Amino acid sequence: GAKPTDVIFTSSKGVYCQEASFSVSPGALDTFWRSAENFQTNADYSWNGDGSYGMLWAASQASPMRSIAVSNDLTLYQYTGGNSAGYASGGFMSNMLVNGTVKFGSQQQFLSRSSTFANVEDGVWNMVFVGAEGAPGSHCGADNKLCIHPYVTVDETTAAAEKPFIVIDDQGLYSLRVPLVKFQGRGHIFEPSARIVGFESVYVASADVDTADSINAKLADGLDVVLAPGIYNLSSPLQITAANQVLLGLGLATLSPTHGTAVIQVANVPGVRVAGLLIQAGSEPTEALLEWGDGEYAGDASNPGSLHDVFMRVGGPTVPMNAQTKIMLRINSGNVIGDNIWLWRADHVEGGGLTTDGNLPCDIATVVNGDDVTMYGLAAEHTLQDIVQWNGDRGATFFFQAEFPYDVTQAYGDSGYVGYRVGSNATAHSAFGVGVYHFFRDYEVTVESAISTPSAIASNFSAPLSVFLNGKGVVKHIVNDQGASTQSSGSGGAVPAWLCSSLEEVVSVGNGTCAVGSPVFCPGSSAQCAGNECCSDGSTCPSAQEDFQCCPLPKTEDCVVVVPTPPPTPAPPTPPPAPTPLPTTASPTPPTSAPTMGPCLVGDSVYCPGTTAMCAGDQCCPDGSTCPSAKDTFTQCAKPKTLDCTTAGAFVV
Repeated sequence: GAKPTDVIFTSSKGVYCQEASFSVSPGALDTFWRSAENFQTNADYSWNGDGSYGMLWAASQASPMRSIAVSNDLTLYQYTGGNSAGYASGGFMSNMLVNGTVKFGSQQQFLSRSSTFANVEDGVWNMVFVGAEGAPGSHCGADNKLCIHPYVTVDETTAAAEKPFIVIDDQGLYSLRVPLVKFQGRGHIFEPSARIVGFESVYVASADVDTADSINAKLADGLDVVLAPGIYNLSSPLQITAANQVLLGLGLATLSPTHGTAVIQVANVPGVRVAGLLIQAGSEPTEALLEWGDGEYAGDASNPGSLHDVFMRVGGPTVPMNAQTKIMLRINSGNVIGDNIWLWRADHVEGGGLTTDGNLPCDIATVVNGDDVTMYGLAAEHTLQDIVQWNGDRGATFFFQAEFPYDVTQAYGDSGYVGYRVGSNATAHSAFGVGVYHFFRDYEVTVESAISTPSAIASNFSAPLSVFLNGKGVVKHIVNDQGASTQSSGSGGAVPAWLCSSLEEVVSVGNGTCAVGSPVFCPGSSAQCAGNECCSDGSTCPSAQEDFQCCPLPKTEDCVVVVPTPPPTPAPPTPPPAPTPLPTTASPTPPTSAPTMGPCLVGDSVYCPGTTAMCAGDQCCPDGSTCPSAKDTFTQCAKPKTLDCTTAGAFVV
């Protein structure tokens, strides 16, 4: 249809994707190569038994959702029993309308662009929203005390366009819709302004008939090309030479070179759209799988080129054997937009084998040489040198996810490789939610930093993070020489660290009777917790409030003394109205337990102003204000201190 509401699924489950493995691990970690777009779903099925109902899409990379109207909830993970949901490593969605709750659950990271949500819940390490109505406010790092998740929210897109799509009308005639670029956009648009191309100007290629030569002949004639589902083994690159030309794959059309050439080359022209493709390396040495421009073209800011749902892999299937390329994606022109890109050197292959000792070689996932290039949702993994090299100026990335290679030695760290490198000549660069993870599976490896950038623009990285996933080794810093190291905690589980704008390091870490908020020991551990916190095994602190439910597991011990509520005292007769007093300055209402009055030290247990609730140091009170005994530099609460006992008298325990 021309808009999502033209095609409506009314069954209880509707269109859905379950995780590939009905277990916590791998869960949906290997659920790739699928997409859903351009329909409405009225699904009302309860997938996880948690009171939500609607559409399920439990998938990871290369599984986008676009232009969908979800009448109820949208659940992005699957819970199959036990104490934890299945792992999930997404993800991307754009131009979505969700009338219920978007439940990110166990999704480790996700980009939501140009959408409208009624409500948003959960997420693990790096949830990025760009131009999304109903997105939560930004918060660098996780705060279990407040049930706050790591959110990076950008109010508007800069320049973005939706993916081209095909429409059939009432007479059975097809047309290609090419949505126009929108600047400073926010929220979904189900009927965007678009260029409409009749199929008399479109060539539909077939993998069992067409070759590189036959497809190039149609491109040379100025036709747009739609690639029907299939595997296209290409002896030479597809040459896109006309302004505004479209190359659109359906069913994840797969392109692979047979003679060591690029698969696609884009000339120095504006407005080109490349979308819906899986590009896989061949067995011959190759410089780059997709080459955009030759470096002599600045592009057109009013008519940028764009890539949508373009995925590349080196290895994975057993054919071709010995897959290899030096670079997957190289962008030399300026004013190009990437819109959901995954570049994967396969860590495992068909049949379950692992990639070891530098096999399936690929040096760099992407090299960006053009200026004014923007990425919405870039993921790149396991390459053998820098994962991303960004040399162009005024680049922007909205969400990045990378994993260092599993199979390298300390030579990798000694070479100074990073997950995301901004070139030394760049004078401007902005990046929102850049995450680099590591699982040095085979050897001990120490890497100096996850991200490298000229120091003058390091502050332009918003909420960057590093995550230890498993295995050996350490990443010492997040950006240049800033940020905490990430390595095994010794107790199992991932260890994330964020570098916040104040350069405050936020590190995720996994006690007779007690009062709520008392410092106590986590069960079976020498580690302490206090109140609404989680222990390193995921269980809830024994001194947490009874209704605190932010941890993966409930309390295994509960030391909180529940004081019976006394019967209510009958209310006295209503007195006659008193004269209205003159205005006075109100004094804080003392707590009912009559605490002592006086100053405090940073970190002391104190009462939140006007309540009997307690806090200690860098915590937030129930009304959102900062605890009176917090450090002056603590700014993670919704409101500042209303009392500060570190400098003046207050109600102190």
